[in-house]
Amino acid sequence: MSRSSLKKTILQALQEDAVFHDITTQTLIPTSLKVKGVFLAKEHFVLCGIPIVQEVFRTLDSRIKVTPKFREGMLVKKGSVIANISGSARAILSGERVALNFLQRLCGISTLTRQFVEKVHGTRAKIYDTRKTTPGLRILERYAVKVGGGENHRFDLSSTILVKDNHFALVGSLQEVSKRLAKLKKKKNVIVEVANLSMLKEAVELGFHHLLLDNMSIPQIRKGIEIAKGKCILEVSGGVNLKNIRSIASTGADRISIGALTHSTRAMDISLEIF
Repeated sequence: MSRSSLKKTILQALQEDAVFHDITTQTLIPTSLKVKGVFLAKEHFVLCGIPIVQEVFRTLDSRIKVTPKFREGMLVKKGSVIANISGSARAILSGERVALNFLQRLCGISTLTRQFVEKVHGTRAKIYDTRKTTPGLRILERYAVKVGGGENHRFDLSSTILVKDNHFALVGSLQEVSKRLAKLKKKKNVIVEVANLSMLKEAVELGFHHLLLDNMSIPQIRKGIEIAKGKCILEVSGGVNLKNIRSIASTGADRISIGALTHSTRAMDISLEIF
């Protein structure tokens, strides 16, 4: 993410919270007051988002210092001081909520991603995110997936062709899809979603190199891998959770994409304590 894009995202968040018109802080706190504080972990998690926190406060007052105690991607234990902060009391109090919102959400995504990654350790499967992201925060949320040890799927609709069920509903068949994509298949990566084993077999025969097995059972996934015989990348998606991820990975699937990494993650409990 470029610095200019990051600044634009942060400025939008600050404006949304009316940080520059914080009537409580501006009424109670003198402009000259300087303070120190700490970001405190209230539970265990994987750290992600300190550079964003630094940029939030830098936007409000370039003299504010945020000094991290851990690197991105490190496991932080409950009770740990994540970072120190010092500078203008007004700016720190006004920017506190926005900074914490970013930090708590990104740490939550990285932590959940790490849990999935650890579950598939020792298998060939890689954990991927999806486009099920918060509007306007896709780059940051996918950064958090990478920090947690996961991989990023196609970024947007222009980066990769992904033929899904609703496309088939309008186009009609795999053969017709193959015909229409014939001129593009060599230029762009093509992913085809398959809903059953017969469709998977047909896709393999038509020469598609990346198949997305949508909501298939584990026995179906195993059978699909036998049918493909290593001729294409097999990606599993749909209904994946921490309880069944190991069984899915053990089938020999190449990729497992999980929307929950970004759309259902829980924000981590982090506070900013001023003293």
